[in-house]
Amino acid sequence: MIRRFPGFRPRGVIPAAQLPFKADLSIDESALRRHMQHIANTEGINSICVNGSSQEAFSLTPEEQQRNTDIIVEEIGDKVPLVMCVYAHGGRDGAEIARRSERWGASCLLVFPPAVFSRGSQLRPEMVIDHYKAIADATDLPLIVFQFEMSTGQGHTLDTLVRLAEEVPSVVAIKDRCNVPLQHERNIRTLQNLSRPIDVLTTHSAWLLSSLVLGCNGILSGSGSVIADLHVALWQAIQRNDLVAARALNDRIFPLANCFYSDPVLDMHNRMKEALVMLGRIPNASVRLPWVRVSEAERAKIRLALELSGLLSKDKRIAA
Repeated sequence: MIRRFPGFRPRGVIPAAQLPFKADLSIDESALRRHMQHIANTEGINSICVNGSSQEAFSLTPEEQQRNTDIIVEEIGDKVPLVMCVYAHGGRDGAEIARRSERWGASCLLVFPPAVFSRGSQLRPEMVIDHYKAIADATDLPLIVFQFEMSTGQGHTLDTLVRLAEEVPSVVAIKDRCNVPLQHERNIRTLQNLSRPIDVLTTHSAWLLSSLVLGCNGILSGSGSVIADLHVALWQAIQRNDLVAARALNDRIFPLANCFYSDPVLDMHNRMKEALVMLGRIPNASVRLPWVRVSEAERAKIRLALELSGLLSKDKRIAA
């Protein structure tokens, strides 16, 4: 069932969901339903992000993307707003994904930069502006700009982000993964104080407490698929300026953040799936190519991180 959420604004805690597969790599529909219910029942979240990299959307056929979305909408579409992802190599395809996502029940869109941007879009900001305009022209939904590290070539300069705010009115937020504290603070101070403020949603989950203290207006993170409740508690502690409570929560989050986001960082969502298996929330941690499962040594590190965070006791380990 689709419930519309008029006036929705992506702020606060936004977990990014995982997509469970069976051993044969088909979508595990029953596990997906349980996973989505578990996140949606977390009191205090703003919305849930789906059809993105944490759900391995790049490995799904269009039919599988639709089935994934249908299941999610059936389970929680009347409970919580859905932020759906737009990953396309061109503006026309991006516009079609945007229209499709709106039909499917999205309340907001998270737009990834096309891969070609890595070859020099920072020197051609009009490419960025026109890409977002093409998507904005296709839908009335609010847009979140995915801000990558500048070193990837897919990050946008602050000047370009300000231009996006000025020229594309449906842009309401950025998901900031610049991974440079000074740049992150500048983004927060500049974008959130424009005449039409643009919210900065951190995805710096490896240093989440530090990021939140700088004043960003939300968290959009794949690790929320595992610890949405801890993210909510930390967010609320920061909002009430309770640094003692925030530090204590961060002490619980740190072992998992240190584990999930260790090198190679591309394994982050694989590790989260393994954690969900160990916690008994999904039955299988299988991933699709180009991702591959982590080693047994890595799984041991994930178990230890869960124990140190207080989520898994030593005498109640669940075998991976």
